Amino acid sequence: MARHALVTGGGTGVGKAIALALADAGMEVTICGRRREPLDEAAAGNARLHAAVADVTDEGSMAALHAAAEAARGPFDIVVANAGAAGSAPAHKVSLEDWNRTLAVNLTGAFLTVKPALPGMIARKSGRVLFIASTAGLKGYAYVAPYVAAKHGVVGLMRALAAETAKAGVTVNAICPGFTETDMLADSVRRIVEKTGRSAEEARASLTATNPQGRLIEPREIAAAVLWLVSDAAASVTGQALSISGGET
Repeated sequence: MARHALVTGGGTGVGKAIALALADAGMEVTICGRRREPLDEAAAGNARLHAAVADVTDEGSMAALHAAAEAARGPFDIVVANAGAAGSAPAHKVSLEDWNRTLAVNLTGAFLTVKPALPGMIARKSGRVLFIASTAGLKGYAYVAPYVAAKHGVVGLMRALAAETAKAGVTVNAICPGFTETDMLADSVRRIVEKTGRSAEEARASLTATNPQGRLIEPREIAAAVLWLVSDAAASVTGQALSISGGET
């Protein structure tokens, strides 16, 4: 029976790249997000992708997703908590609403994505949990305090779960990419242009310059790391934050 994976935020960007890589490796992959259209578009391109609308910030929504997907395709062997969102503002201008929203999607959402799968993985003594964090989980960046705090929290959550599940044959790791060529990066460029008056090319160059290799990360590079971490070759790798950033961290 094929392994079954869950990828949140699986309709676009990094999540879609991960989902397709897992499907191409022969796995059945449930992808979820809040918008139906990109999920259906992704699933239409690969018979092993299965779209489901769900909100990672809603515990009931995620519990229902797990129940329905596992009833259809068996227990989750792999859970990839990828869904995320970021805004930008000086810390003293961040509203409590924006703070709570950022933590809800990036940190609480990561926890609610993984929580329903843990009892079964522990009972079966097998499972792979992956958080798609960020270099913002390893260092500070100006003007994105809620996002940095949330991603540091994700790395801490990963380490706690890794310690808790190590004897159960479950591995828990985080991937921490630098600036990656995605829609989220395009949003960052747009915000820089709006707030600084720089051109889009200048804004992109400023983000690219954070990578010592002088380039943006490609989603396929993150997907390749996921494939390794869910493989038998990585059975002894747990509790790790893997930076994919060209040497930035």
